[in-house]
Amino acid sequence: MTTYDALDHGPCVLWRWTSCTPDAPARARATLRCALDQLGFDEAVISEAVLAMSELVANAAEHAVGPYEMRLRRIAAGVICEVEDHDPRIPEVPAFPATAPYAPAEENRGGGLEVLCTLLSERGRGLHIVHELTKGAWGFCSSKRTKMAWFVLPGVASRG
Repeated sequence: MTTYDALDHGPCVLWRWTSCTPDAPARARATLRCALDQLGFDEAVISEAVLAMSELVANAAEHAVGPYEMRLRRIAAGVICEVEDHDPRIPEVPAFPATAPYAPAEENRGGGLEVLCTLLSERGRGLHIVHELTKGAWGFCSSKRTKMAWFVLPGVASRG
């Protein structure tokens, strides 16, 4: 059964993994890339979706307990990409600035290696990246035992 056919029957589980699975973000990227290619999405959309999914998978693996599941779900407006984990707590979502989040700060210019290392070691940019890549079409939902991070890919290609 192709990914396209599977979506006709409800949510399509693309991959399941545990906290012991090596290279989970890399495996998630490869799996999602293959599925979206089968669905006929163009390379630019696939690349952005793969990067957004990689961030959500890495967050789940780092901050929540498994097992984990990556799914696609068809909706009228397109496809929802989902990552489910077994921690129902919704993370605190950072405020998103009105300006570009990665504009260089004048006070850090010319600071040398020490400033560069400090900037590169900063964490917490993953959800900003997801927000930018999905144009704000993402979020979280939870139940008593699980949480799902999701984002929307607009449009679904027809069978080729």
